[in-house]
Amino acid sequence: MIHDPELDWFKSSYSDSSDGNDCVEVANTSAAVHVRDSKDTRLPQLAFTPKAWSEFVGYTS
Repeated sequence: MIHDPELDWFKSSYSDSSDGNDCVEVANTSAAVHVRDSKDTRLPQLAFTPKAWSEFVGYTS
């Protein structure tokens, strides 16, 4: 788990809910796509390789 204050977090365009607080935030780096729960950013976050993230998003779309 990496908590890097330099990451530029944004709400995922794939995160859509009737409750605006139920969303996922992502931060991209050259090595990984970081994912966290926007409701509590102190919780552990996930990191995927760009290829794994692309495959995941393709599967869920």
